[in-house]
Amino acid sequence: VQLQASGGGLVQPGGSVRLACEASGFTVADHTIGWFRQAPGKEREGVSCSRPDGSTSVANSMKGRFTIYRDKAKNTVYLQMNSLTFEDTAVYYCAATRGRLITSRCRHDGSYDYWGQGTQVTVSS
Repeated sequence: VQLQASGGGLVQPGGSVRLACEASGFTVADHTIGWFRQAPGKEREGVSCSRPDGSTSVANSMKGRFTIYRDKAKNTVYLQMNSLTFEDTAVYYCAATRGRLITSRCRHDGSYDYWGQGTQVTVSS
């Protein structure tokens, strides 16, 4: 079982970036996939999650800017991030667990069994 997060990089404020979480060894179709981030000196926080039934959840501070979606054919879950600000600078991680997580657990890092290695997103002018 492996998760490969990619797509991070340097982006200007107001810009966009799309992160990808590619799964191998299991199918995302029957797993909840979550995205988390950790900024320097801060705790890891839940960003968004995508459940097997297609429902999603996005943290309130990111609603309207971040979108999560999955491509079953590519066994990959994406996080589209728009209107980025300096506060979005962080290492972004994806995680997976089998089955459907309820809303209160979907953005809680303790709910997940498998983790990717993280990808750095730096918002800077």
